[in-house]
Amino acid sequence: MKRALVSVSDKTDLIPFVKGLAANDYEIVSTGGTKKILDDAGVKTISIEDVTHFPEILDGRVKTLNPYVHGGLLARRDLPEHMATLQQHGITPIDLVCVNLYPFKETIEQPDVKLADAIENIDIGGPSMVRSAAKNYHDVTVVVDKHDYKQVLDEIKDDGNTTPDTRAKLAAKAFRHTAAYDALISQYLTKQNGLADPEQLTLTWNLKEKMRYGENAHQQAWLYEDAIPKRYSILSAKQLHGKQLSYNNIKDADEALRCIREFEEPTVVAMKHMNPCGIGRGQSLTEAWDRAYAADPVSIFGGVVALNRRVDLATATKMHKIFLEIVIAPGFDDDAYAILAKKKNIRLLSLDFTHKDESTKREIVSVMGGMLMQEQDTLKEDYHDWHCVTTVQPTEDQLKNLLFAWKAVKHAKSNAIVLANDQRTLGVGEGQPNRIDSLKIAVKHAGEAIDDRTVMASDAFFPFGDCVEYAGQHGIKVVVQPGGSIRDQESIDMANKYGIAMVMTGIRHFRH
Repeated sequence: MKRALVSVSDKTDLIPFVKGLAANDYEIVSTGGTKKILDDAGVKTISIEDVTHFPEILDGRVKTLNPYVHGGLLARRDLPEHMATLQQHGITPIDLVCVNLYPFKETIEQPDVKLADAIENIDIGGPSMVRSAAKNYHDVTVVVDKHDYKQVLDEIKDDGNTTPDTRAKLAAKAFRHTAAYDALISQYLTKQNGLADPEQLTLTWNLKEKMRYGENAHQQAWLYEDAIPKRYSILSAKQLHGKQLSYNNIKDADEALRCIREFEEPTVVAMKHMNPCGIGRGQSLTEAWDRAYAADPVSIFGGVVALNRRVDLATATKMHKIFLEIVIAPGFDDDAYAILAKKKNIRLLSLDFTHKDESTKREIVSVMGGMLMQEQDTLKEDYHDWHCVTTVQPTEDQLKNLLFAWKAVKHAKSNAIVLANDQRTLGVGEGQPNRIDSLKIAVKHAGEAIDDRTVMASDAFFPFGDCVEYAGQHGIKVVVQPGGSIRDQESIDMANKYGIAMVMTGIRHFRH
């Protein structure tokens, strides 16, 4: 008979699989809780102690770390000296290992988990058996995923064993499995020790889906999700309607969610190519939509829209009039959903916005030959901490409007300029090689909407006085910027010349 060693934490679909092995002349060796379940199901099993000739000790911490187990796994069947060693020591070869590991991930996901509980759920014997079996995949089948039970059993039923190709693929999966498991442990313990920059970075993600294509049709793409998912994420959104999201859809939607979480009042953010083309706020969602649309009725076409309130019929009726790629909201009233879903190509997604302030993970950007990692820019600012550097002082209402524009500009690509009033963005200039061109674009978009209520936000300092001069020439009376240029005084003097109130934050918000 062949021998299988079965020891699993997740026992889903286990009994039919093991019964199938037993029916195909495998004797089953098992441990602890797995053995009890199999015994109760009428599957004849051999206790691990009967194999190792040694009891489980240290509360189960040591039970399979034994030559009778690892010798049976690692012996090469094609080497006579290996097989002679097994015979000399009375070690029976193990032909199949079915193991999944202690629930470390599930343990640390609990909000009140204690370090001691996490430590106890670090599996030692399981990964050791998996690695031994995977190393010797020419002779041993290793199964770590319940989704492989059927294929393994089908091949055993047909040919008495799995194919060499299957064993090789299962071995690779087994090493991915243990590597991901160890990566989670290392991340958790590194964080517990407060180490921000470890000498090696171990990260792990799970494949969520293979995408139709990447940024362009000739590029392949894959979507991976963090092993411990975030609740406020486009990957956690529930898609209610429409075709699969594309690579570009996901990037735009992610940026829309980053932006919309800045605002508490009813707000609508329209995002296009990862830049906000319109942000509106109001007493109602419909009012916020009207203002976001008015900000740039051209660019919003084919855009991604995020709303921080449940979509009602009145708002949906207005949104239905134009083509939108994606609408993301905390939910949709039934009649609102019905009218939006009439369009086949629109994607409707719902997401729980109550988690928008959950702690963020560091963001990663790939570069050729490596990657960059940084904290997300989630800094919350208070205009009371800003300081005015000009003769003219801003009013309290102007400061509130500046804060609105400041929240918007941090989500536009640098160099970024936002013109806004108390209701909406009026013009957004972004992604230009120089700041004055961004300002000219913003002013052009704003057009006749510029009035005494208009404020201007710049994501970084003015290197020259030209932006302030241009703003003054176009009727802008209030400006917020980080400051910090060696030419700050030039901008301050220009602001005083045009009677502009200029506030400095001391903080910039570059977004590349």
